[in-house]
Amino acid sequence: MRHYWAISMRVALGGLFAGIAYRLLSDDPSAATAANFLRSGIHGMGLALAGLAVHVYFTTRSEWLRRWPLIAEVALRSAAMAIVLATVAVGLQVALYGGGIETAWLIAQFPRIFVVAFIGASLVGAIYELTQLVGGRVLIKFLFGRYRRPMREERVFMFLDLVGSTSLAEAIGELRMQQLLTRFFFDIDPAILAHGGEVHAYVGDEVLVIWPLDARTIDGRCLDCFFAIKERIAERADSYLREFGSVPKFRAGLHAGPVAISECGSSHRQIAYFGDTVNVAARLQEYCKEVDRTLLASGELLHAVRPGGDLIVEPLGRAQLRGRAASVEIFAVEQRRQRARDAAQPFRH
Repeated sequence: MRHYWAISMRVALGGLFAGIAYRLLSDDPSAATAANFLRSGIHGMGLALAGLAVHVYFTTRSEWLRRWPLIAEVALRSAAMAIVLATVAVGLQVALYGGGIETAWLIAQFPRIFVVAFIGASLVGAIYELTQLVGGRVLIKFLFGRYRRPMREERVFMFLDLVGSTSLAEAIGELRMQQLLTRFFFDIDPAILAHGGEVHAYVGDEVLVIWPLDARTIDGRCLDCFFAIKERIAERADSYLREFGSVPKFRAGLHAGPVAISECGSSHRQIAYFGDTVNVAARLQEYCKEVDRTLLASGELLHAVRPGGDLIVEPLGRAQLRGRAASVEIFAVEQRRQRARDAAQPFRH
């Protein structure tokens, strides 16, 4: 919820300044009064928030639309946004400046407003779909060529894998299993975004989530993300049982450290991550099965981030992970309400 409030505030401020700028650039200097600037700012803010509301609806409340072809989805979304924006524009015009709307004006001007709004909404929709395909951060990095040459940076990696997907696929069939995976990945995405993560890849029944290791992630949001995903799936458990006869269960491994990052490929470009940090995160996820835990984190991660007070961090000692010579210090992480308070001592930095 805080994520949407923060976005709404930024969009509202952007609309406010856009409305003021439009008044400044388009109107006669004699009309440049404080009252008119205020009206234009409110007008721009209202249009921006209306557009955001339509966008949020189509990205969070319209699961049925995902079954449509992409071109039909973008067209419907653009038409809906154009209608809403044109209607809000007219309504705010009357509310802010007084007077009624003449029939001749509606016939002559409203269609033009709708066409402009539709074209703008289509462009925004196309850009949004592009960012959905490659990721917003990745798209910006591609545009500015940040990783044309390999760079070394600090990252947090979470490998999250479904439990028992092979046997479940045998029971319900490959197509139904793919439907479950698609639904699962769709359902967990808001929790990932709300905790500052970015999905790098879906590989079979596994998802790789990445955070930059900086001041924004030391509060332990990468750990909180896993439990937010658990809560989100638990809220939809009845729906999964009705549709698939099973509720997804999953495990995850978290690790932090340096990686080499570069842009790879020609016909299909992507950002690739190389290094021991990636391998350790993947092996921690595999090691969950051996110790019967749902979330394992490395000592390197827990020295870099601060676990929340509602988490229990239990040391499991050092272990030799598959394909790695050096051992890794491993900790199991659980929510405090799931176990007795004296079951394990919180991790101390």
